[in-house]
Amino acid sequence: MTPLGTIRRRRLVGLLLGAALLVLAVLASIAIGTRSLSPGTVLDALDHALSCANGPFQCPAASTAEEIVRELRLPRTGLALVCGMALGITGALIQGYTRNPLSDAGLLGLNSGAAFLAALSSYLFAFTGPQQYIWFAFAGALIAGVVVFGASSVGGGKASPLSLVLAGAAVAAFLQAMTNAVVLLDATALDTYRFWVVGDVAGRDAAVFWQVLPFLALGLLLALVAGPGLNLLTLGDDVARGLGVDIGRSRALGLAAVVLLCGAATAAIGPIVFLGLIVPHLARMLTGPDYRWLIPYSGLFGALLLLVADVAGRVVNRPGELQVGVMLAAIGAPFFIAYVRRRKLVSL
Repeated sequence: MTPLGTIRRRRLVGLLLGAALLVLAVLASIAIGTRSLSPGTVLDALDHALSCANGPFQCPAASTAEEIVRELRLPRTGLALVCGMALGITGALIQGYTRNPLSDAGLLGLNSGAAFLAALSSYLFAFTGPQQYIWFAFAGALIAGVVVFGASSVGGGKASPLSLVLAGAAVAAFLQAMTNAVVLLDATALDTYRFWVVGDVAGRDAAVFWQVLPFLALGLLLALVAGPGLNLLTLGDDVARGLGVDIGRSRALGLAAVVLLCGAATAAIGPIVFLGLIVPHLARMLTGPDYRWLIPYSGLFGALLLLVADVAGRVVNRPGELQVGVMLAAIGAPFFIAYVRRRKLVSL
């Protein structure tokens, strides 16, 4: 039997290797695009921006390359990094709390809530830019999460995995119908919705990144706190209660993390559902069902996968590009099918 210390060292080494790959992906995201930039050019642009006497990134760009790096690729890369991390962790938490290996953010109605209020804001206020409708999309995900959790707690007073799934499916179906009604009434709402629903990190400026960052940071903190309790909840409610876990409080804490992480990320870049489905399974191949390690690994793999897909989308269709949601489905779906066929899913 492998000693516990050896297992921990392997997991730590895996995190360090993953972090190194993530750094390479970040550099590739900044350097690769319609106009490819050499690593030296990228570093010179960053050095000039950071050395500005008026503060980081406050001086005028010294070259076109620096303007591309500062105004386009840095915000895009940063958004892909934090949103990929959030969606990966969201998938791990949802699969844990519902005890369903095929669960994702769409199952709890969060994506449908964000989509409904984003479309409604476009219909009522003619909002078309991400920086305009982002708060409505986030509020929609938040309201949907509260409704699902509240509906699943009616009766027995505790949100069980089965009641969460049933309430989420009902709320998602209702909100999707409402969204369809809104976009059929207005062409502007339809245009805004159809571009948002694909999922993409392009066209978002630094303002969008700073708007969602506080919510993602708080959600990450709650997720890390909820991890040990989720380990006990996976043993069953009776066992967890016997070990002193406050089941209602633990589940509410984890679902609050899900709403913050998924709501903010989905509002910013759209409902990239596939990421939350596959990333936890990849992480479990290395960590097993221990959520103290599964959550950091899921965040790391989520950020890495989203960045790689975004870079690939810029390369395969030059001088244009494919949305990251399309690339994730094209790359990940065949891999996930092969993974399921060749080995059993790691137990939750």
